[in-house]
Amino acid sequence: MGIPWTPAEHLKVKVLGSMPHDREAYTQGLVWTEGMLYESAGQYGRSSLRQVDPQTGKVLRSVPVPPRYFAEGLALVGERLLQLTWQEGTAFVYDLATFSRTGELPYSGEGWGLCFDGKRLIMSDGSNHLTFRDPATFASTGGVDVALDGRPAMRLNELECVDGAVYANVWQSDEILRIDPATGAVTAVIDAAGLLTLKEAVRAEVLNGIAYKPETKTFLLTGKYWPKMFEVRFEGTAAPPP
Repeated sequence: MGIPWTPAEHLKVKVLGSMPHDREAYTQGLVWTEGMLYESAGQYGRSSLRQVDPQTGKVLRSVPVPPRYFAEGLALVGERLLQLTWQEGTAFVYDLATFSRTGELPYSGEGWGLCFDGKRLIMSDGSNHLTFRDPATFASTGGVDVALDGRPAMRLNELECVDGAVYANVWQSDEILRIDPATGAVTAVIDAAGLLTLKEAVRAEVLNGIAYKPETKTFLLTGKYWPKMFEVRFEGTAAPPP
């Protein structure tokens, strides 16, 4: 007997505005706090942690990651920024105020996306599994397998924790999933296709990067090598595609 599941909602993106984004940023993680954006940019030899002015897209501060590391997801825990690496099994810890690197935390497996729900870290590795981690030690405290309409939801990438739900980019797609971390069920599929024009999409790679602005209850979305970032809301749409 299979596990009961409820069909996911199908939502669309309503664009409220756009702003410039550094076209050289291979966006891996995005965090909003106190009117500022913090971005993890990837690629070997080019990875960095950045503080970004959300209105202009200007990089205000940047710290390079050692060349042998490929930076990935990013989360804010109190006054610490935690930055994953892809295959190097290391999370870097930074002081939010000074941008100084204050430590390293080891883990096994690949690092893709990371978010903090106020009590625990939630991490993706490109599969359909989310791992829960202690925010102080980074030790695994459990996890959940994610399913969409009863089937494994693979390629979970950049994450954002919002009001008890986890929002996940699906790598190599224009979809964002809203996940119930208690059960692993996908409660909504968000179609974020068509944000860039054809001209803007030249050189741009996949949608990746979700940050939530609690002040306005809106999301910021961008992608790898995208020239723009979009402020959006997620809204209901018609029946799901066949």
